[in-house]
Amino acid sequence: GTIPSEVGTLIALHYLALPINSLSGTIPSEVGNLSALSTLGLHLNSLSGTIPSEVGTLIALHYLALPINSLSGTIPSEVGNLSALSTLGLHLNSLSGTIPSEV
Repeated sequence: GTIPSEVGTLIALHYLALPINSLSGTIPSEVGNLSALSTLGLHLNSLSGTIPSEVGTLIALHYLALPINSLSGTIPSEVGNLSALSTLGLHLNSLSGTIPSEV
């Protein structure tokens, strides 16, 4: 299945972990609406496309795990806005470019 854009309506959500679920498609930009989110774990799926820049609005985020997917493009510089972030996992994707200096 896919992650529906309606996930963005869960504004009080603190923890979203969907690893190893054979998810495909893209990460919807609406995840940027989850202002209370502290954990986002989407590892070991088949997600594709880019990391949405809206992830950079998740100021409460401590843990961002997106490894072992098929994500492409660059790491958005907005990830540097995540001042509470202590864990960032992006390995085993098809990301290109350099790690932004903001990170």
